[in-house]
Amino acid sequence: MELSGKHALVTGGGTGIGLAIAQALAGAGAQVTISGRRMDVLEQVATENLHPLAMDVCDPDQVRRDVEAAVAARGPIQICVPNAGIAEGRSLTKMDLAFWRRMMATNLDGAMLTIQACLPSMLTTDWGRVIAVSSIAGVRGLRGAPAYTASKHGLIGLIRGLSEDYIGGPYTFNALCPGYVDTEIVTRNTAEIAKRAGLSDEDALGIMVGANRHKRLIKAGEVGAAALWLCGAGSGSINGQTIEIAGGQV
Repeated sequence: MELSGKHALVTGGGTGIGLAIAQALAGAGAQVTISGRRMDVLEQVATENLHPLAMDVCDPDQVRRDVEAAVAARGPIQICVPNAGIAEGRSLTKMDLAFWRRMMATNLDGAMLTIQACLPSMLTTDWGRVIAVSSIAGVRGLRGAPAYTASKHGLIGLIRGLSEDYIGGPYTFNALCPGYVDTEIVTRNTAEIAKRAGLSDEDALGIMVGANRHKRLIKAGEVGAAALWLCGAGSGSINGQTIEIAGGQV
């Protein structure tokens, strides 16, 4: 129970990667606030160590207010996991400004607002971890998804900048960069790719499976284990890094 006494906040913590990370941290003894826009989804997975919090990361006032409430309830947030995001592909010629701004508001602005709200309480303690969930699209271009790619590159830039701001202290800032993970996002994207490209669902899924170097979908628990590792003993020198979880070299 290495994280006993620690308070973590995971945005988008009710499903998929976020839930897997939250469960891994809770399993190590942390009290974990899981946030999302749908309280019913959060309540379905809530446990003694997983505490639901309805929060839209795109709303600055709500993020500030709700993080303050979480801190008041369970103490300083020492593990901040900005995970909430959207993954949609659209070519530049078919993209309008509203689509671009929605992607940035959720994937980049939402992460910034979450970290900004959590840091003041973290800095009152002698240990902290910020673990952003980016993507392999954050370290290379993803075909057909320039907005998503840009948002995830931006997230890595934010993390690297913060790692320099606080270098030498007891706080680290890193980004997890998974490939295609077996979550409901992949299920939705399978249908979208099939429709857009005129493929069967099986062939559309095969495109995503084939993009992972080991030719299988990644389990959400594998990403959760990586987050837990970044909170473990001996992790203090891992800072400003992109941890690529893609079955091989990206």
